[in-house]
Amino acid sequence: MSAESTPDPGIPGSNGINGARHRGKGRRRKPPRRHKGLMITAWTTAGIVVLGGAGAGYLYFKLNGNLKSVDIDQALGTDRPKKVDNGSENILVLGSDTRAGGNKKLGGGTDDGSARSDTAMIVHIYKGHKKASVVSIPRDTLIDRPSCTDTKGNDHPAAQSVMFNSAYSTGGAACAVKTVESITDLRMDHYLEVDFAGFQKLIDDLGGVEITTTKSIDDPDSHLKLKAGTHTLDGKQALGLVRTRHGVGDGSDLGRIQLQQAFIKALVNQIKDVGVFSNPKKLLDLAETATKTVTTDSDLGSVNKLASFASGLQGISPSHMHMVTMPVAYDPADPNRVLLQKKKADEIWKALEQDKPIPKSATSGSATGEAKGVVSAP
Repeated sequence: MSAESTPDPGIPGSNGINGARHRGKGRRRKPPRRHKGLMITAWTTAGIVVLGGAGAGYLYFKLNGNLKSVDIDQALGTDRPKKVDNGSENILVLGSDTRAGGNKKLGGGTDDGSARSDTAMIVHIYKGHKKASVVSIPRDTLIDRPSCTDTKGNDHPAAQSVMFNSAYSTGGAACAVKTVESITDLRMDHYLEVDFAGFQKLIDDLGGVEITTTKSIDDPDSHLKLKAGTHTLDGKQALGLVRTRHGVGDGSDLGRIQLQQAFIKALVNQIKDVGVFSNPKKLLDLAETATKTVTTDSDLGSVNKLASFASGLQGISPSHMHMVTMPVAYDPADPNRVLLQKKKADEIWKALEQDKPIPKSATSGSATGEAKGVVSAP
């Protein structure tokens, strides 16, 4: 089912950008209240590592039965960027905003059977699995979406000047991966997705996540109210933080991305410090929730494979995670949209292809949400 998300307010930017164009007309529409889910990255699934070995018995089969997977490779076929054999890996991480099931109460709105990828990140794991770069893709970026085939075998025609998150709502995971690969010319080795019902429960199972805010945040739309200072966020508060946009920064989706990036670093830090691997009850709860809510590509579609993959990421600390946003500029024709700064973005994709750090020049001058530094790990 094809759908595009309703535009949220943006901030006009400068000219001199590259990308698809979209001409807005009339008055800006007031955005509905929309709840955003943040995809818990691969580090969260590290909680199931020890359950994949011998002796797990019933627990292993129970957890294995929880997992959902999609066969991306079969849907995309051979017309894809070449797999780079240099020890690095690229993972497309998506947060789905479906209104179905347990997400309706959290997400609000109408359960129309569709879902959108309101959070999208490319996680590049460097050779040796000691460092990572994370590139957030703004959902409001106007792109030319390639034709694609979804995992059910349905064909979807190409479309010009559409929002990035329409790829997922049009053809699911396969079309989202195809679109990212067409933008970056990088092969996505793996795919991970979670919805916001799962996100909230994962945070609660973890015992909350401690963050520090340098400014007060008060956003009625996301039901989040925090004074400046240090807080331990439960699942509901964490969900409010990663979807808030009007209570901090310039009110744009780019500001929300900056909050999400800061929260992920705090989350990774928390997982390493709370004693997950020495607390069997917490480990089991986290494993049960993670395997019920995560959707992976078929290569990671078993507890053993997912556990092995997650285990290989345990050495990546927050200080070795470089998080950036894909270079964009606000569309002067429609402040609710952003346009890709292609030359700068190509610097990022080339660096990742060569397994090198992202140069500072690739993100300098890009539009930001003015929320950097508002949230950090204590």
